[in-house]
Amino acid sequence: MPRPAPVLLDREQAILEFNRRVLAQAERADVPLLERLRYVCIVSSNLDEFFEVRFSDLLDSVRDKARAGVAQDIERVGAAAHALIDEQYAVFNDQLMPALAQRGIHIRHHAARNAAQRAWVSRFFDREVRPLLVPVSLDPAHPFPQAANKALHFIVKLAGDDALGRANPIAIVRVPRVLPRVIKLPAQVAPGEQAFVLLTSVIRAHLGELFPGREVVSFSQFRVTRDSDIDVDEEEVANLRHAMRSRLSTRHFGRAVRLEVVHTCPEDLAQLLLTQFQLPPAALYRVNGPVNLVRLNELIDQVEAPALRFAPHEPAWPQGRLPRGKSIFQRLRDRDVLLHHPFESFEPVIELLREAVNDPEVLAIKQTVYRTGARSELMELLLEAARRGKEVLVVVELKARFDEEANVNWAEKLEAAGAQVVYGIVGLKTHAKLLLVTRRETRKGGRILRRYLHLGTGNYNPRTARLYTDLGLLTADPALTADADAVFGLLASTAHMRRLHQLVLAPFAMQSRWLAELERVRQAALAGRRARVVVKVNALTDLVLIDALLACGQAGAEVDLIVRGACRLAPGIPGVSDKVRVRSVVGRFLEHTRVLYFAWGESERDEALYLSSADWMSRNMLGRIELAWPVNDPKMRQRVLDEALVPYLLDGRDAWVLDAAGGYQRVGTDGPCAQAALAELYRVD
Repeated sequence: MPRPAPVLLDREQAILEFNRRVLAQAERADVPLLERLRYVCIVSSNLDEFFEVRFSDLLDSVRDKARAGVAQDIERVGAAAHALIDEQYAVFNDQLMPALAQRGIHIRHHAARNAAQRAWVSRFFDREVRPLLVPVSLDPAHPFPQAANKALHFIVKLAGDDALGRANPIAIVRVPRVLPRVIKLPAQVAPGEQAFVLLTSVIRAHLGELFPGREVVSFSQFRVTRDSDIDVDEEEVANLRHAMRSRLSTRHFGRAVRLEVVHTCPEDLAQLLLTQFQLPPAALYRVNGPVNLVRLNELIDQVEAPALRFAPHEPAWPQGRLPRGKSIFQRLRDRDVLLHHPFESFEPVIELLREAVNDPEVLAIKQTVYRTGARSELMELLLEAARRGKEVLVVVELKARFDEEANVNWAEKLEAAGAQVVYGIVGLKTHAKLLLVTRRETRKGGRILRRYLHLGTGNYNPRTARLYTDLGLLTADPALTADADAVFGLLASTAHMRRLHQLVLAPFAMQSRWLAELERVRQAALAGRRARVVVKVNALTDLVLIDALLACGQAGAEVDLIVRGACRLAPGIPGVSDKVRVRSVVGRFLEHTRVLYFAWGESERDEALYLSSADWMSRNMLGRIELAWPVNDPKMRQRVLDEALVPYLLDGRDAWVLDAAGGYQRVGTDGPCAQAALAELYRVD
């Protein structure tokens, strides 16, 4: 008898549902007020990326006729996005702004500013803003100016004639990115409160001064979102870095996919903009508030109110496992060290590289770079290692979305310093995170080469390591380090690689390994033995793995999935997925850890635990270089279970449960909190 077919949830809808869970954080009374505002900003940033990438892919499908029914998909996804954005602005206007006002924090619009405040704003406009504004009146000699992706503009309708007696009624004012979007009023004009004005309000109040002799009839802010995926045919270019550098210059002017205007925008101006950007009416988003809520992060940063923020979190140094002031190399010769970020510090990883740079016995350093940031101590250390004459190999992923420019810049600097820089394998993104150090050592009177390795589920970015939950391993294990060296050999030369003994590498063996582990669980369930799967990832969309998970559940195995973001598996359907439970945890820190647990019997020999850089998505399994590695040490295994899985399965405060229709319900508001418990466990006194 054939197994029931899976019911698959829509991926775009799942992404929007995740952002709805993030927005729910902004409505929680137990979250500090400024952090609630930050969640609203995060939703805006996420939605920008959604339109720049996912929604633009849908539009490509219409153009290429790649999928039946995609036009209906676009209409449905667009309607869901409109609803979510309306909810977002309702939370901002009806909940957060009144709550901030009660605490003496105000955004003063022009009508709410007193005479002293208006005078101050006028002086600020004349001194800081007006010299940078260049209004463009549209006529045959002044076409509609290029509107870069997400750049803020005003469209203005004017009455009267220009200096030459012509009635060109439409003008465009671009708002320079260099200007602050949120300006704090000085205490002398806002005594007893913290008052702010938005740059758009400053310009709006003085818009008429930009057009002397003419009358402003109507106006609106607007912002256009564009397709921002950089498409490079790697098979056709001779130098990927040069090609990426060329594409970056045009990224901000891709095809328009969304138009945002204020809700009071006159219909004739909205239609003019839609025509200009060749967009349908459904692409118009009228918002009741600032057009770009992301920039309100500037307000959060300027407010002086520690009580309205999360209490500072200081990651702990793993003192018991890695004593400060002692050589990390020496420590790793004795035992491996597991790091749990952000509860534990990322600094030991930096210290490992720092020690390698300064140690004359270190001969070679190899590292992958995916997202490291425009400023990076790790990259500076690699530069210094190259200058000191060490063999430095850096695998830089130039197509790390929205980090392309930073990575191109680092690649050029590293090459100039003498490092060997490669860009992985044509057609595959290098998403694996590993750092390998080779050191010359003395043992029993002879000289040997010993390797030291860091593997991580997250990026080599110290800033995000304080915000994302991830696991990292520091080790000198000969099998793991030999495997890592083989992986670097593949990435540098694409030569045939020997069989790996510990590491699991995508796209060559990862999906098949997970399928084999799931089949072992399924067979145990059919035989009546203990059968359990727990998978913690950021996204679950790979249809092959979804089918295997469902097969495990249908055989009787218990399947628990902790999926932060998009999940296409619909749980709880009788006879199909009634043994599968899916939950999502959205809290103070961004859940980023990938942990995979399989059990097919009662003893510890009948279970396997892995950490991984890869989500369970087809692109990760088949289109990227990804790594996973087993956790074999019994104490370390138990620690991973106790910290990275069990608390999340028991979370009763930040957890949401997915239902069969694709909706999420919060588990509770006063139960145990995984992230809070871990922060307390590693609290620095």
